[in-house]
Amino acid sequence: MILDLVFQAKMAQTHFTAAAFLALVLLSSSVLMAESGIGVNWGTLSLHKLSPYTVVDLLKQNKIEKVKLFDADPYCLNALRGSGIQVMVGIPNEMLSVFSSSTDACDLWVSQNISRYKGKGGVDIRYVAVGNEPFLTSYSGQFQSYVVPALLNLQQSLAKANVANFVKLVVPCNADAYESSLPSQGAFRSELTQIMTQIVSFLNTNGSPFVVNIYPFLSLYGNSDFPQDYAFFAGTNHAVTDGANVYYNAFDGNFDTLVAALNKLGYGQMPIVIGEIGWPTDGAISANLTAARAFNQGLIDHVLRNEGTPLRPGVPPMDIYLFSLLDEEAKSILPGTFERHWGIFSFDGQAKYPLNLGLGNRLLKNARDVEYLPSRWCVANPSRDLSGVANHMKIACSSADCTTLNYGGSCNGIGAKGNISYAFNSYYQVKKQKSQSCDFDGLGIVTFLDPSVGDCRFLVGITDSSSSNVEASGGQVNFWILILWSFWIYIL
Repeated sequence: MILDLVFQAKMAQTHFTAAAFLALVLLSSSVLMAESGIGVNWGTLSLHKLSPYTVVDLLKQNKIEKVKLFDADPYCLNALRGSGIQVMVGIPNEMLSVFSSSTDACDLWVSQNISRYKGKGGVDIRYVAVGNEPFLTSYSGQFQSYVVPALLNLQQSLAKANVANFVKLVVPCNADAYESSLPSQGAFRSELTQIMTQIVSFLNTNGSPFVVNIYPFLSLYGNSDFPQDYAFFAGTNHAVTDGANVYYNAFDGNFDTLVAALNKLGYGQMPIVIGEIGWPTDGAISANLTAARAFNQGLIDHVLRNEGTPLRPGVPPMDIYLFSLLDEEAKSILPGTFERHWGIFSFDGQAKYPLNLGLGNRLLKNARDVEYLPSRWCVANPSRDLSGVANHMKIACSSADCTTLNYGGSCNGIGAKGNISYAFNSYYQVKKQKSQSCDFDGLGIVTFLDPSVGDCRFLVGITDSSSSNVEASGGQVNFWILILWSFWIYIL
């Protein structure tokens, strides 16, 4: 059982001349031996939004040259113009149905989200992620039939726009798409074999890598018997022996399980990109700053040594995208209360812990010119009876993020009154410190003394440009109107 959890998550023959065959071998070797690039995932589900221009400056300050977006947010893309940062834009799973059945919708999306940003001084878009983990077991196959038709339609649209040679389509998969008790026996889930064969063939034909999301933290979080040291890179007492190969960390084992699965389909040499990988810092047991630093630094050092894995010695992943750049306090916590704390930076762009990305800076640099609200906090009124506070706390935490109060969180041990104050303050800051937002029927009071205790930080919010956020979301709303219009025309 342990081994199963360790490695789960998240061609027609052609005849070549001798010269052509040698050229192909040399080209393949040069692709596989390329040094890994370190990028980040930039999610925007935050209650305290940094200006995208501040975020792009943060990327540049830290010499991060690759970024992955989960949609085609126009405000983020505008901020990336002229930055030289390589970008992967995402298409949400909910849009796959439309794209699988409407070439007009695909043409429109490419025009609005790719073509308009390309060109001199534009955005260096390299990849389009068609869906995000669309084969996740928890989705029960609801997106499965849309992926290949959407890929084919979008490829045609890229070709029509004359960008197919520069922009490649990929399908980020969770590690639960494949399974095995040992890496060498890796195979895609039986119900995915046919569709994965089609996708991998498509990727190979169009020069795209296989993108996979690997989360050793989730294996540890989901199974109390999982050997904790096996999740990291500092050695383990629970190494996994697979024939002549020995695995000393969960990442290598998971990666080689995918390599074996690809090999079974005839594509064992396909380049692999790690689309998401990281470690959360709060909200659950094992989610803390020390563990996150150990995992991320260990991962980066391991990958940049170019040692590869037992099934791909000397061949590390093509790229890895750390998850994630910033905390996202508006994310769903259905997978776990740690979901809002994956950032290597806090919501305000401040580094959480020392980390060397191997990109030139020894340590992370903080975001510049962040504008904070005044230094004041909302806490429980010490002169009031707090016995009837439960409903107020529920309201506060439904609008703000209180996940650090959960078992294993950084604020779990501050006591009942501290919990109340933390919830009140979180709500107060989300509401931009409006005076009525610290009322709670007289149970809250504003203080100018920082109530933070130890590692439990009572935040102060940041200012943001409401017009910028309206512009971004408005752009997305207008685009959905165009998509629906296009789909309606297609049906007629």
